[in-house]
Amino acid sequence: MNKINKSVQTEIDAYHLYKLLADHEKDPDVAEIFLQMSEIEKSHALAFMNKYNIQAEPFPPPSGRVKILGWIGKVMGYDYILGVLMDTEKSLSKTVLTARKKLKPESSSVSDTAHVTILKNLLENQTKVSGSNLVRFEKRHRSVGGNALRAAVLGGNDGLVSNFSLIMGIAGATSGNEEVLLAGMAGLLAGALSMALGEWISVKSSQELYENQMNLEMEELELNPEGEEKEIALIYMSKGIPQSQAKDMAAEIIRDKDKAHMLLVREELGINNEELQGSAMEAAVTSFLLFAIGAIIPVIPFIFTSGFNAVIISTVVSAAGLFIIGSAITLFTGKSILYSGMRQVFFGLAAAAITYGIGSLIGVQVAG
Repeated sequence: MNKINKSVQTEIDAYHLYKLLADHEKDPDVAEIFLQMSEIEKSHALAFMNKYNIQAEPFPPPSGRVKILGWIGKVMGYDYILGVLMDTEKSLSKTVLTARKKLKPESSSVSDTAHVTILKNLLENQTKVSGSNLVRFEKRHRSVGGNALRAAVLGGNDGLVSNFSLIMGIAGATSGNEEVLLAGMAGLLAGALSMALGEWISVKSSQELYENQMNLEMEELELNPEGEEKEIALIYMSKGIPQSQAKDMAAEIIRDKDKAHMLLVREELGINNEELQGSAMEAAVTSFLLFAIGAIIPVIPFIFTSGFNAVIISTVVSAAGLFIIGSAITLFTGKSILYSGMRQVFFGLAAAAITYGIGSLIGVQVAG
């Protein structure tokens, strides 16, 4: 029996993830869509397993990545899993398309363009899915589930790499432990405050801009509801939904002004109304904390020891932190944990080595 390769495991994982979404979906129609998608993915997996002479009974379990995502779903909600799954599907479809074109340039299939499009096709043919449920599903689909997790990973990475590099530069330029600690804490506070302020300004300015555009859209809805109903129907028709069904869906949605407004805001303006509900201050505090957590890691050794020993310990704990961050990134990319972790360690240590070297040169010149 051949070993399960990465492509086959990706298909297996997609099956388990869709099944997980179906098991925790409250709306029966949307759950049915997820179940259909899980069966499609299972059929793909079985086809690959047959091709590579891999035992299909019992059906292989999910990878560790999927188990971690399942735990995250329990804690943060299963919409996060949907966002990560969409990224996986897009990546997989590109790989399949490239391979197929090399073998048979003239051939193609619906899965080549993206497995994600199957969701749209299912919705078009799923007459039980009402307009309100379709809006709900599209809203969840469009909000990339990994955004919060990505922000956490990237925020910690920024803090660790920037402060680690700063500390190594100071350590190379001076032999004083106090100078390194002062620089490390200053870098932590300066970087975290800068990140927090930038996040606050970004969220606040976006909210103010979008709120003005949303108010204008509401005025149009109140002044010309018939025209907006036709526009909603056209939106659905442009997605490939039959004209009669699109009109019925538009008629249902227009009865609820708030739902109609949300749909038009999202489709016309590209604004996710739920994202505007977030607090700018909350985003700033979160950004501050994430950066600070990463930035404190290389500083800790200099609190308890000094000199070259502190440099070595700081390098070791920072490398460990970088590896963990690189490993966390594989939740979104599906790459090898060892590859992503070591890549993160390499670039982080390279940046620190460069600043340490520059600091040493500056220190020698100043001393001379």
